[in-house]
Amino acid sequence: MLTSVDTDLLRVLADPLRLQIVTLLAKETLCTTHLIEETGARQTNLSNHLKVLREAGVVETEPCGRFTYYRLKPDVIASLAGQFADVAETARATAENNVKRSCP
Repeated sequence: MLTSVDTDLLRVLADPLRLQIVTLLAKETLCTTHLIEETGARQTNLSNHLKVLREAGVVETEPCGRFTYYRLKPDVIASLAGQFADVAETARATAENNVKRSCP
């Protein structure tokens, strides 16, 4: 039943570095320099991952002088969490009602 979950967003968040970036941005708005320090990633690699997160709508940017700050968009994460909650509720109901398809 995972087809009801946004699989494109799952692919975006499945990368360990992107998930680390999301986790860091959940705590505070950070610029690329901060993210490089926190993750140990190279600037080019980090920028590529941030581009993926921006294009997926997970983060938004805020220019500040010569720096760009990144902020997590919590509604996107909350929506994905809600989709998983729906899947969990369906699984719970299935288990309680002992729903199973008979074999041919």
